[in-house]
Amino acid sequence: MAKPEIHTFKTSFTTESGVELHNPKIAYRSWGTLNENKDNVVFICHALTGNPDADIWFGGLIGSDKTINPDKHFIICTNILGSCCGSTGPTSINPETGKNWQADFPEITIRDIVRFNQKLLNELEINGIELVVGGSLGGMTALEFAIMDKRVQSAALFAMGKAHSPWAIGISQAQRLAIYADKNWNDGFYKQENPPKKGLSAARAMAMITYRTPENYEQKFGREIHPEKDIYQVESYLNYQGEKLVDRFDANTYIILSKAMDTHDISRGRGSFETVLGNLNKPILIVGFASDKLYPINEQKELARLIPNSKLAELESPYGHDAFLIEFDQINTQLHSFYHSLIEVKP
Repeated sequence: MAKPEIHTFKTSFTTESGVELHNPKIAYRSWGTLNENKDNVVFICHALTGNPDADIWFGGLIGSDKTINPDKHFIICTNILGSCCGSTGPTSINPETGKNWQADFPEITIRDIVRFNQKLLNELEINGIELVVGGSLGGMTALEFAIMDKRVQSAALFAMGKAHSPWAIGISQAQRLAIYADKNWNDGFYKQENPPKKGLSAARAMAMITYRTPENYEQKFGREIHPEKDIYQVESYLNYQGEKLVDRFDANTYIILSKAMDTHDISRGRGSFETVLGNLNKPILIVGFASDKLYPINEQKELARLIPNSKLAELESPYGHDAFLIEFDQINTQLHSFYHSLIEVKP
């Protein structure tokens, strides 16, 4: 697997909360070639625990036979601000203390994430973005991107809504409480060799339940007992998912990014949802899954109703919220139709 490029900004970045980050870093990967006009860009936004390796987790959408085509597009995916996969975040060194930021890392917003991405695109002298695409947190980022950046010509938003709902915020807080309850948490200043693994693992288990559906769990696990453990198969699965995450992710990062998702509200400081989305005159593809319990289909229907030049694809899947990372055949079909309708209307 190719390693992401690490770009260090020569200037600082100030968060919405007013904290200045000096010479921050951003990790990114790209595929394809930037054209002479520097406008054949497809920008991919990752989800909560994602990383710049979009060819892995979005592989079903990227390829010579796919709509997002490296033979035609310059495809780029960054690791977002506040994450622990190469960009500046809680695991980075705070230059004022010489120690890791940990819980001192400032709270950030989805708009901070977009502006941080814009900072890289500005330095790459990108003139146009044909498509910005993402699901869940990535979809929130893509929507803000479409609102905030004139270079964005179209967007594809998967499995999210106009604002983080009280239901979703509550689920995130329950996960954060699990991390806070870990005896190793130490208010976020835990020892690197002894992080709050049990708390982060419990948070991940909660999340994994919300990502799927009761029907999918019934089909996948039933009431089967694990052949080597005296526990149900579903318990073993959640234990495994939790352990897998703690091997690659940081608890403070989980806190920072889940709180950033809670700030998602495209009306904040701008006026009503009707005004903000009514003024979004770019073509927008909205994909929702009828089985998604975390960001229910009504949220995507609402977006489609409020955005004038939008197309809603309401898809069936047994996989709930996770469907946006699984149902690539269905999504490709929608993305292909959407994207080529844009080409057809171009002069």
